[in-house]
Amino acid sequence: MRRLLEYGGFIAAVVLIAFGIGAMAMGWNARSTVGDTLAQEHIVGTPDMTPKGITAEARQAGLDVASLTIPSKSVAGLAINSGDRAHTFAGYMRIHALEATGGLTYAEMPQYATADGKGTNDPSQALKVNGQPQSNAARSVWVTETALSTALQSSYMASQLALFAIVVGIALLLTGIGFGVLAVGGALRNREVALSFGRPHRPKADSAVTA
Repeated sequence: MRRLLEYGGFIAAVVLIAFGIGAMAMGWNARSTVGDTLAQEHIVGTPDMTPKGITAEARQAGLDVASLTIPSKSVAGLAINSGDRAHTFAGYMRIHALEATGGLTYAEMPQYATADGKGTNDPSQALKVNGQPQSNAARSVWVTETALSTALQSSYMASQLALFAIVVGIALLLTGIGFGVLAVGGALRNREVALSFGRPHRPKADSAVTA
């Protein structure tokens, strides 16, 4: 039975090491794929994509800066070729969209355009195009921004999941090595070996013989 457990320890070590290496390789490949895919879009941060620059721009546009989530990193002039940069770029894009819509989200904007630019939800008061009420163009801006930022955030999520896979792979690899060391050291052979494995051997002192 003990021999079977020792063999099981060796098998577990090999399996864990194999899974660890596989998880690390898959995670690394996934992060590389995310970076390559983003690089193909040739996205570059605009000059105002700095925390200080976007704050001043938003304030000038009349937005409530205190209610905005200002990105903490700058991507001005940088190629968006990683999940982290994609996440930051999406944050700046949202502020740009709010500047274009007067600080209103899609749900807050009126459905139709009007001559005074305020918009309305009443079709009878909307501007007409070929007899049909004209849609609010600001809503289209928001839809486009949402679609692009969602794609960028998906890249960020994929990048983070790949990083998690690498971390899990390292943990599995180390666990497998640990199992292997214990199995090679014969930790299951007997209690004395299990408790003394890894400790320096101390020879027992000779018992004194008394008459």
